[in-house]
Amino acid sequence: MMVIKGFLIDLDGVLYVGGNVISGAQETIEFLKEKKIPFRFVSNTTRKCRETIAQRLSGMGIDIPVEYIFTPPLAAVTYMKQSGRNRVYLLTTGDVHKDFEQTCSCNCSSDVDYVVIGDAGDKLTYASLNRAFRHLKSGAELIALEKDRFWMAPDGLSLSAGPFVEALEFATGKTPLIMGKPSLTFFELTLNDMGLSAQETAIIGDDIITDIGGAQSAGMKGILVRTGKFSEENISHVEIKPEYIINSIADLRNIILDGIIP
Repeated sequence: MMVIKGFLIDLDGVLYVGGNVISGAQETIEFLKEKKIPFRFVSNTTRKCRETIAQRLSGMGIDIPVEYIFTPPLAAVTYMKQSGRNRVYLLTTGDVHKDFEQTCSCNCSSDVDYVVIGDAGDKLTYASLNRAFRHLKSGAELIALEKDRFWMAPDGLSLSAGPFVEALEFATGKTPLIMGKPSLTFFELTLNDMGLSAQETAIIGDDIITDIGGAQSAGMKGILVRTGKFSEENISHVEIKPEYIINSIADLRNIILDGIIP
């Protein structure tokens, strides 16, 4: 039997899909608060800054501090602060640039230290990718905010950043620094914030490779939900085995009450 003291919870596909809250998600978060069980939200979302994510959750009835939300831009900014270099070319969309602006000089025309690529949607054009390619060939390092293959958009499965990171990696021969899940550095940020070890923590996610495989590689346990991008076909083709598979995050209360929390 697992003995878990805290949880990392994915957002898209676990708490909500598109604009719809997963049934029972709000009640589960309230249950964790009432039981004083530590949790943090971990997301590879790279289209929204943390403030916007917190506001969206609040609009869904889930009120949590913005500091509880951990995203790849937060990890990237932390890394750049430590390196002492902050000139970046951002290949992103939405308002995620706000997470960089207080620390970094963004979209410099020359002398770029880092090319930072996330899920950029329609901004991923030949011109934008070629500009990133030229910066990399001129000496910039490649930072991938995430390397997911795809995600569940409101209108169906959609390409994520991973295929385009692979394209730049292939063209330049450079190995990207992965800032989101399943990066060990990313997970360590959240664990340090909760004051828990990996062995005391489980992740709840809908991606068998990024969430469950990444968590297990970091020493955590994995709880896979049958919502979001989950598919029986995907899990049958990998060797990764979650400690639990549950229908949705609403079932987390049941396995907690069954004894995984001492």
